[in-house]
Amino acid sequence: MANDEYDYLFKVVLIGDSGVGKSNLLSRFTRNEFNLDSKSTIGVEFATRSIQVDNKTIKAQIWDTAGQERYRAITSAYYRGAVGALLVYDISKHQTYENVTRWLKELRDHADTNIVIMLVGNKSD
Repeated sequence: MANDEYDYLFKVVLIGDSGVGKSNLLSRFTRNEFNLDSKSTIGVEFATRSIQVDNKTIKAQIWDTAGQERYRAITSAYYRGAVGALLVYDISKHQTYENVTRWLKELRDHADTNIVIMLVGNKSD
């Protein structure tokens, strides 16, 4: 099967405060890379990874967005079509956990009601 062929495509969004490690989660999952000096995301980025399950090719399209308030205007388009969300916080910064409630509200306001949400405590290393 060619790189652009797949049986299923699932869009998953990464959300959470700026600096919690969303971009490094994306690069680790899609390219097996990790960058200690990663910069803040500007706007929206996405990457894909395909996996085989029961002879079917499943393509995960992972979307990463800036956690800064100035980029909040992109929300509706960002969440459109997403079947999953990883709500990420930094376990070494309690305030990012406190802000999970706000991110969850944003998800509820803009995403499909059936979206699957996973809470991810990041930076445990």
